[in-house]
Amino acid sequence: MFHVSTTCPDLDTARALASAMLEARLAACANITPGVLSLFHWQGTIAEEEEVTLVFKTRAAHRASLVSLLEEHHPYDLPVITWEEVGASSDAEAWLSEETGGD
Repeated sequence: MFHVSTTCPDLDTARALASAMLEARLAACANITPGVLSLFHWQGTIAEEEEVTLVFKTRAAHRASLVSLLEEHHPYDLPVITWEEVGASSDAEAWLSEETGGD
């Protein structure tokens, strides 16, 4: 199981991206966490923005497609998208595989 995460400028954007990935069956679940305060270097200054964190649960087979679709539809010039492989119970792995068209 992989977690793929990014931040979004607002809740509507996070919902739209989550819906697109779920409808495409690239993820079995999307978690949205509003109210994240991000500080980051951008164009020579340190910026501070309220953002929304968006995390997807997906399989290795779908990670690249999910990241590609996120990059295509994300409103940021440079969306920071990360992924990490995480352990899961066998029941959770089976659910993930079923929801994303796995074997």
